[in-house]
Amino acid sequence: MTIEQQARVDLAVAFRWAARLNMHEAVANHFSVAISNDGQRFLINPAGKHFSQIKASDLVVCEANNENFGVPADQTVDPTAINLHGQIHRLVPDARCILHTHMPNATTLACLKDFELMMLDQNACRFFNRIAYDREYSGMALDAGEGQRVAKVLGKSRSVLFLSGHGVIVVGKTVAEAFDELYYLEKAAQLQVLALSTGRELDLIPDETASMVCKQWLEYPDASNHHLAALTEILDRESPEFRN
Repeated sequence: MTIEQQARVDLAVAFRWAARLNMHEAVANHFSVAISNDGQRFLINPAGKHFSQIKASDLVVCEANNENFGVPADQTVDPTAINLHGQIHRLVPDARCILHTHMPNATTLACLKDFELMMLDQNACRFFNRIAYDREYSGMALDAGEGQRVAKVLGKSRSVLFLSGHGVIVVGKTVAEAFDELYYLEKAAQLQVLALSTGRELDLIPDETASMVCKQWLEYPDASNHHLAALTEILDRESPEFRN
């Protein structure tokens, strides 16, 4: 299987599981993954296609350095997808896989004034000092300038971006890595929403311990690959057409 073929399959798995786990929003939100060594050629979902129905062959090839991103004349990509993902792929090429969602719990936290993810549990510690925060919601990304601004806020040192009043962006070197991050981010956010709802005092994990746990997470052998492989196996049994 070529690099592009494998990327198509992996990204289709991510789309379908995002739908199953309620991390999608109708036909909005977008996932992309680079398929060239320089990170400038990438796959992204077409406009109007529900996450739960996306197949490997549906994904559109775009070029970050092309003036119109090289979208084929017979295919359509949502303009906000082009402006966000295209600019991040162009300006942060190490972010090879980019997952943007409005998943409910992480987005809830992103909408709290001056909120930062608390080191409240083991899952949250995974993101210790790895989150950037965009406090300047500027409407939909309907022009390249907004995508460039968001790319600069994300930068090269963070793998997660909380978008105030909007949602989250998670990036990784592979689909497996990025989706694993997305999954655990939402789990950590869900726990924090529940904990905050109790009104009780929170027992936060000290920064020194959180830093150590983050390192353990990042060095844990093959966790993200095993996760994606398990999700792929389930789809192969239940919805094998995703590979088409």
